[in-house]
Amino acid sequence: MFFVRSESAVDIRGILPGVMALSILFGTTSMLSVTITFERKSRSFERLLLAPISLNLLMLAKTTGAIIFGIINAFIPVLFASFMVNLSGINWLTTFLGVVFIAVTSTFLGLFIAVSVSEVFEAQTFSNFFRFPMMFLCGLFIPISNLPALIRPLSYVLPLTYGADILKISINNVGIFQPWVSFSVLLAFSFGFFMISTRNIKRRWIY
Repeated sequence: MFFVRSESAVDIRGILPGVMALSILFGTTSMLSVTITFERKSRSFERLLLAPISLNLLMLAKTTGAIIFGIINAFIPVLFASFMVNLSGINWLTTFLGVVFIAVTSTFLGLFIAVSVSEVFEAQTFSNFFRFPMMFLCGLFIPISNLPALIRPLSYVLPLTYGADILKISINNVGIFQPWVSFSVLLAFSFGFFMISTRNIKRRWIY
């Protein structure tokens, strides 16, 4: 839609990393925060807790669908872009790994949101508390160096900053972090979100 509405030339390859990252972020957080909240409200989630597996394994299985959904979402913009611009020279392995890491981190963020609220509308509101700052502060469309110095440090504590940077390097060979740094930070965020979420489930959902 950005391409269609623009009256000037659009650097499709330049905005592709941002579109891919946002597709993952909104797809995974919306899907997981809503489904988990619905299941908790209808008490169907409690039946899953009767399964003879650990809670960590149960939640990994529960979130796998959202992760796959996020990965598929990411490559839909790539499919459309392939009809408009030349995508040669892209490091597809790094791109795919970046998409997977962003999908995992965003999914566990959605899980963290879902276990922190009681109603679906609360989940969506809480999701936007994280998503919209990421849109404008993670360097997706506005370079971090162009942000006001006062809020620039916030960019470095948001996981999507590192995910978008991986995609920028793999697609356009432009970035501010080494890929291994971004992958490490995303892994740390994923682990943190998952552990906090499972702890909240044990504390608030299991009696």
